[in-house]
Amino acid sequence: MARSQFKSKRSVSGRKYSDLRKKRACDMAGIPSLTQIGKNKLKVKRVRGNNIKKQLLRSESVSVNIDGKVEKLNIITVENNPANIHYTRRSIITKGAVVKTEKGSVRITSRPGQSGSLFGVLI
Repeated sequence: MARSQFKSKRSVSGRKYSDLRKKRACDMAGIPSLTQIGKNKLKVKRVRGNNIKKQLLRSESVSVNIDGKVEKLNIITVENNPANIHYTRRSIITKGAVVKTEKGSVRITSRPGQSGSLFGVLI
């Protein structure tokens, strides 16, 4: 049974648990992409299993589904970002962020640091 990160490092009797395996490079977290408003810029990254992830570093538009049709709307500003209070001030876009466009406010539903694209829904 794998030991949880919140569990004690010792058993009830006081014996120290030993790790089942060593740490590996794939366990390390990557640098966050912190997607901002600007001319489109992507970063392609190799991940475990020789797969690739596309990180969106900058984007000037968001794809929005309006009445069954997908429209590309230009982003004006970031209105609110519940992920971090400082992200709103720095205009950083993450999943759940609310951005202002020509047709109103849009909530981001995609993960730009993982998928490399911006999708959202009108509020």
